[in-house]
Amino acid sequence: MPPDPQAGRGRRTVTVHGRDDGGRTTDGRAEDWLAEEAPVEVRYNGEPFAVMMATPVDLEDFAWGFSLSEGRVDGADRIDGVDVQARLEGFVVDIDAPSASPPEPGDARLLPGRSGCGLCGSRRLEEVLQVPARVSDGPLLDSDALQRACMALEDFQPLNASTGAMHAAAWASTDGRILRVREDVGRHNALDKLLGSLVREGVDLRAGFVLVSSRASYEMVTKAARLGVGVLAAVSAPTALAVDLARACGLTLAGFVRPGRQVIYSHPQRLDV
Repeated sequence: MPPDPQAGRGRRTVTVHGRDDGGRTTDGRAEDWLAEEAPVEVRYNGEPFAVMMATPVDLEDFAWGFSLSEGRVDGADRIDGVDVQARLEGFVVDIDAPSASPPEPGDARLLPGRSGCGLCGSRRLEEVLQVPARVSDGPLLDSDALQRACMALEDFQPLNASTGAMHAAAWASTDGRILRVREDVGRHNALDKLLGSLVREGVDLRAGFVLVSSRASYEMVTKAARLGVGVLAAVSAPTALAVDLARACGLTLAGFVRPGRQVIYSHPQRLDV
């Protein structure tokens, strides 16, 4: 397993009572690692926009990915900086982006976004469903790329290995080598963290693919497509709306990517099969 540069972050221990298969009890002497989730208030230029529940690691990456995948800014060059502050109640992430105008009073996501939800706090139908622009052609993947990445993913999830409660989003090369992973209790947050980290370093998002350890809902398709990702693969199923959106915007969507199995739902021309 790769070294964990954030060991001790994003998780904490609690004392537990338990019993093993042999009937032996721990009597409160054992410790268990738990995933952390905390309120993260997203601000633009000092103005509150949303409160999300997230694992408090890689929050700068999250800020960049969230801003771009949610359409709050129209390019990485529109973000001048990100300030992350720990507070007693959680964390404040203030994004310096002059072009991101503050929301109207009725438009702000003043409701908290749950860790499993990408929409909580949206107040209008227009905010919910937005078809992304068509993604460009490419990349062409090796025939075994999805399988190779799938089989390696578990080794790149140190937080999930210790807590069992984390989603992951991975960036892989066209031959299926995993190059980067971000983890979070929320699948949308994990994807935002991954996309943000890639954009911050200027990675060409047409030169690989994204693999997520969750279902592929339409929000995941929208986030990936908005940043120009050509291939999104998920270990679980897609939703019908996710498939519709993927077909409409030119994104290759794969589901049920597991050892020995994968189902391609849209634009199979990017897979050499």
